[in-house]
Amino acid sequence: MSGADLFGADLTGANLRFADLTDADLTGANLTDADLQTANLRGAKMNAANMSSAALTGANLYGAIMTGAYMSGAILHGAVLRDASLFGADLTGAVLRDADLTGADLTGAKMPDGWVFRG
Repeated sequence: MSGADLFGADLTGANLRFADLTDADLTGANLTDADLQTANLRGAKMNAANMSSAALTGANLYGAIMTGAYMSGAILHGAVLRDASLFGADLTGAVLRDADLTGADLTGAKMPDGWVFRG
């Protein structure tokens, strides 16, 4: 599904474990409770996507665009978020343990403990 157009798709609870969603357009998609563990989302467009309580353990989100994304309670343990755009994203209650945020834009992002990253 590399480069797939899933704009606004309802993927609530979907099992996308190990899926190759490289460069996919998931803008506005509902991924609530979806299983995206070890999925390849490199370069995916996920603006305004709802990833509330989604499992993203070990997912590759290198360079993904997730501005205005809602990731409250998402599990991003060990996820690669290098150079990702999380500008203004809501990460309240998200698990970011061992996540690689090198070069990620977190400006205005609401962090797991409720504080807002000012860059």
